[in-house]
Amino acid sequence: MPARINKRQQREQEELFALGNQPAAAVDADSEEEPAPIAPPGFAALSIAEDDHVGSESDDETSKPTKAKKAKKKKKKPAASDAPTNPQQAKPAEAPKLQQPKSVKKGKGKEKKKDGLDDLDTALAELSQKYPELQSVAASSSSTTRNASLASLLSVSVSNLDAEAEMRKFFGARAVIAAKSSETSSSGVSKKRRGVAPTQTQRSQLTRPHPSWGMIKQREGLSSRPLTGEEVQQKITDQNSPAAADKWWTVEYSKRYKGVTKTFMQAVSSGDPETLWRVLQKLPWHGDTLLQLAEVYRHQEEYSQAVEYVDRALFSYERAFLGSYSFTNGLNRLDFNRVENRPFFLALHRQVTDLQRRGCIRTAFEFGRLLYSLEPWTDPHGVLFHLDFVSIKSGMGQWLLDVYAEFAGVRTVSEDHLNPSALPGWAYARALALFAREKAGGGQSLGSSTDALKQAMLAFPEVVPLLADKCDIPLSPELRGHKAFRIQTDGIGLSPAQSVLHLLSHLYAQRSAPLWKSASHMKWFESIANGIQPSLNAQRSNSTRERFLQMYSSTTLRYSVYRHILVLEQSFRNLTPFIPRSVLLAKQLACDPLPPLTASSEYNDAFFAGAEEIFSVRPRRRDARALERLIPDAGVRAQIEALFDANPGLAGQLPGGVVQLVQMMAEMPDEALDDMMLGLAMGAGEGGVGVPGGGGMPGGLPMEGDNDMQDLEPMPPRGAAEAAPAMADEDESEEEDEDEDEYIAVSCFLMSDLVNEGADVIVSAHAHTGCEESVEQVLGRWRGYG
Repeated sequence: MPARINKRQQREQEELFALGNQPAAAVDADSEEEPAPIAPPGFAALSIAEDDHVGSESDDETSKPTKAKKAKKKKKKPAASDAPTNPQQAKPAEAPKLQQPKSVKKGKGKEKKKDGLDDLDTALAELSQKYPELQSVAASSSSTTRNASLASLLSVSVSNLDAEAEMRKFFGARAVIAAKSSETSSSGVSKKRRGVAPTQTQRSQLTRPHPSWGMIKQREGLSSRPLTGEEVQQKITDQNSPAAADKWWTVEYSKRYKGVTKTFMQAVSSGDPETLWRVLQKLPWHGDTLLQLAEVYRHQEEYSQAVEYVDRALFSYERAFLGSYSFTNGLNRLDFNRVENRPFFLALHRQVTDLQRRGCIRTAFEFGRLLYSLEPWTDPHGVLFHLDFVSIKSGMGQWLLDVYAEFAGVRTVSEDHLNPSALPGWAYARALALFAREKAGGGQSLGSSTDALKQAMLAFPEVVPLLADKCDIPLSPELRGHKAFRIQTDGIGLSPAQSVLHLLSHLYAQRSAPLWKSASHMKWFESIANGIQPSLNAQRSNSTRERFLQMYSSTTLRYSVYRHILVLEQSFRNLTPFIPRSVLLAKQLACDPLPPLTASSEYNDAFFAGAEEIFSVRPRRRDARALERLIPDAGVRAQIEALFDANPGLAGQLPGGVVQLVQMMAEMPDEALDDMMLGLAMGAGEGGVGVPGGGGMPGGLPMEGDNDMQDLEPMPPRGAAEAAPAMADEDESEEEDEDEDEYIAVSCFLMSDLVNEGADVIVSAHAHTGCEESVEQVLGRWRGYG
């Protein structure tokens, strides 16, 4: 039974039938002028299918493709017949005859091209001899091709950035959901009290935003922009470098964000972690503050809280890249020399280490690849020393082999460019990847992997005894006594590059030893190691080793290694003897470990010029009201305010002003308060006296035996930073009410402490400030509070 056709198809058939009844000459003329609309029956069938979809809505959806196919076959049948009987089928049969001469012309053109290949090569050879400068253009084009191939290897898989999805594979969805529900129920009361909707969700590629975080603005003071041509030239002096062909970006701070950062630096210098919460109240998404608090929690071994604050720092920077910077295509770079970008590097590095600790190796690899893609030429945080382990552990050995092949045999264009194929960890990891590939392919011989392991041992024999000791692999006494297998425990007597070589050998053996502990790997390693001594004695030099030593003669690349160890201080503290003492004693923060020597910006007065003063906008009237509630007596208030004004150093350490000073005094022991009051009275007019407890920030690389972290009070639970207002446009009345509620809670405790203070402090303060009242009147009013 023929398929039913609609009205439009009927009209087309009538028109074709009318054209078929015209004279043959007219038909030929029309066919030469209009071959296109009727010649391709496939496109006609597609248009018919669309008409069926629009015109006949009552037809079933599954029957529409069948109708299109039937119409298609109906028009193709007459094309193969020698004597078409229907006039409307004659015209499609003529179309191939019209297209045949075109194909013939194309074939002739191809023959001409084949004949002219030799002439073209000859012409190019003559031009290259006549114009040698053209060779540099060819080199730049090859560099661009190399960057494109590298970008494909650095492209991040967004689906593998989800650690929770990887944990579901290991433990099952029920276990993960149960853990999340228990965590939510434990903190649900506080969320409800703070007015945070528990069902709020926000999209992110780098993390899973928690409902207790609250909603975030699109930028929150952070924005991104590409570097200008002049800025790129200042950063990359060698224009033949492959880094010059990359797209470079940077993050910018708003005036308000700079003001919060300035307050953060003051809070760090004060040495009081509680002041960080005041900064977070002003801007809950301040990256430096979040990373500093994460480090405080990490030193307290509260890893879940530390991970959450790192996630929040990543989320805040991710919002800055919306609409401009894509970190998943492997093409964009971030300038590490700018201080605004370095918190994002550090947050990613913290995330990689935390994911490894939690067992999410595949996710750790993806975050490591993302961190490497931000700056692959200098690798400022040394993520390559993570990737040689996590790539093998997560089954991404082929990726490591591809990256190794990308850089193998390529001499570094600049001394500050890092080549992964010249690293000891990557040489041994390459042998493991080849071993796994050969085993997966079912091959009995281990030719390529054995050759790779021999090359690694000949280039970097320092790894052999370290790895053998970690895995309990026996080595012959002759091999142990060889000078190349001597174990170094510090960098004394070594050049900077040799010190880095021994440091990286220890690092790889300590981190990747579990990969070699299988029986097959240990047997394989033992057989190759015990037979390598003759080859080691015969070689005079090794090209891979020489490339490594030449590469790490660069201070920039050595700083990348040092920075990597300092970030992982707790786990690899035994490697710090390889780091120069000048680097260890340099002033640095936990939120910015070891700033680069080539830094183009840093947190200084020039950077904070024009920044918005966050706490200076606090109305004086509101401070006066809060102080009046705490200390009703005007004379005592005047004494404390005079002391605060006479010590300008307090203003830099206490962003909350005199009210914060009074609160701090209420929490101090009697003896400490007595000493502080005397110090303030004696130190006024001489630059002021700092508040007690000033010193290094907890988490800022404390020295051995530093117990400051044990004295910290428990941090507020999840979402505590959002309890106070965080937006600058809140009404002044709401802020006053919140301050009053906060200060009333400590007023009684404050008064009881102040009343019990000795009269000597009051007399000393009275003598310094020159109050009009007598000492007896002030003391009488002071004791009247008792």
